[in-house]
Amino acid sequence: MHRDTLIVHAGYRTRGETGPFLAGPQFSSTYTTPGDPADHALTYGRFHNPTWSAWEAALGVLEGGQAVAFASGMAAVAAALGVTLTRGDVLVLPGDCYYAIRRLAATWLEPIGVRVRLVPTRGDQAAVLDGARLLWLETPSNPLLDVCDIRALAGQARTRGVLVAVDNTTATAYVQQPLDLGAALVVASDTKALTGHSDLLLGHVATRDEALVVALRAWRTHHGAIPGPMEVWLAHRSLPTLPLRLGRQCASAERLAAFLASRPDVESVHYPGLATHPGHAIARRQMRTFGTLVSFDLGTRTRAEAFLRALTLVREATSFGGVHSIAERRARWGGDAIGEGFIRFSVGCEAVDDIVADVQHALDAAAGR
Repeated sequence: MHRDTLIVHAGYRTRGETGPFLAGPQFSSTYTTPGDPADHALTYGRFHNPTWSAWEAALGVLEGGQAVAFASGMAAVAAALGVTLTRGDVLVLPGDCYYAIRRLAATWLEPIGVRVRLVPTRGDQAAVLDGARLLWLETPSNPLLDVCDIRALAGQARTRGVLVAVDNTTATAYVQQPLDLGAALVVASDTKALTGHSDLLLGHVATRDEALVVALRAWRTHHGAIPGPMEVWLAHRSLPTLPLRLGRQCASAERLAAFLASRPDVESVHYPGLATHPGHAIARRQMRTFGTLVSFDLGTRTRAEAFLRALTLVREATSFGGVHSIAERRARWGGDAIGEGFIRFSVGCEAVDDIVADVQHALDAAAGR
């Protein structure tokens, strides 16, 4: 069957099973378990939950591996780092990856003796792999949307005995499948495009290594990084529309990026779908389409803020991947090597003509036209 069809049915009851398509969320913290706990599939709410199990089965269809759900994207990141690194290990980390991950490395990993080597996404990661334990990739990166070659780097890492983990949040497992490209671990914040409705916090890690699955589940249990059953059920409920949502959003993002690139008052546009993007050829090989994020630079804080004030449809907010288009001046948070006029724009499911018209109006207003 077509992958889109498999996603629509992923984790739901099969055709021959009676009952609801998708069972309701299981809120129980306590299960009746007389005798030996090993005789029971469900014992305690921090260990397992049938709502998680259905969601993880669905994620496995997307990722092509086994998935473990976590309470947030950062909880998933912490678990992936925690089960692979210990004192004396070397982590090769993108210097331009998600700022919170760099902060986690600086405030947690380095103090416990993990050595961190920072290399830009478009840098030469292979040159610093010797002696490393884990190579962390994020492609496209957030917020600059730089791209690196997962397959090539995974191959180079494998020859040196280095594990590869890929933060796949911006692309999602629908657009890009790092396990097929040689990664050992895939991490994603499901808060973003995978669930797409800006109404929950969730994350997951996927792998094909059974030992890592066991370690990740143990980490989740011991650290209490468990997802809420309602959030998981909402995420699963949202999954069947993923091909429709991302299909429209990615097509609209390509149109918006092309429009922005045509504007002389836009200093630069960052989108892997543009032929002028330095990672375009790699993105074409490893991504089904080019994602829902478009970043661009208006040069100054004054112009960027004037642009955001003039938008009438697009909301000003952080995060990305939801069905509503949002934009923000990303430098307001600090931590990234970007200009004061840098805009991160998350393309939603509105009609693309309306999105482009709103952006055009706001650009004209910011230029004083």
